[in-house]
Amino acid sequence: MSTSEFVRPAGFLGTLNGKYHNRALAAFMIIVVAHWAEHIVQAVQIYGFGWPTSRARGVLGVPFPWLISQEWLHYGYALVMLVFLWVLRHGFAGRSRQWWNLALGLQFWHHIEHLLLFIQAQSGWRLAGAKVPTSVIQLLVPRVELHLFYNTIVTIPMVVAVILHRRASAAERKLTGCSCGAPKQPALAA
Repeated sequence: MSTSEFVRPAGFLGTLNGKYHNRALAAFMIIVVAHWAEHIVQAVQIYGFGWPTSRARGVLGVPFPWLISQEWLHYGYALVMLVFLWVLRHGFAGRSRQWWNLALGLQFWHHIEHLLLFIQAQSGWRLAGAKVPTSVIQLLVPRVELHLFYNTIVTIPMVVAVILHRRASAAERKLTGCSCGAPKQPALAA
């Protein structure tokens, strides 16, 4: 990425993607990986433990079953994730930004699928005459497997982007103003 392609934002976005990028990125990634883990646990509950889909609700969904059934919550998470992928992308440059942008594009589609589910839950209309809210790809792939797949194909490029970002060259760090990958300064001997 050349310097002409990279524009460092000013104000709050600039600070978030510079001085505070490491903390913001770490917090966001913890939430994203925890959410992905919920989908993995749900799949283990179904395929490993033989639980019926209605009982397989991940870790948080077992004590709080309403978390699974609220389309607004799923759509809200998809939207917030899309926003943070967009906002935090300004701290990435080079190959790490390419991987982050891939995750952003995939999440955009995932968000569209959740928007479709949300609209159906609110309106009573059902795609293709289904009995429950159904997304486009869900016409071909069951919901549990589909959302595990979506979260996997969004999370993996994010992880790759973060690894590359933390190993960023001095030139990339200079472009972004981010210190996530900056070499640690040795402590002075007393």
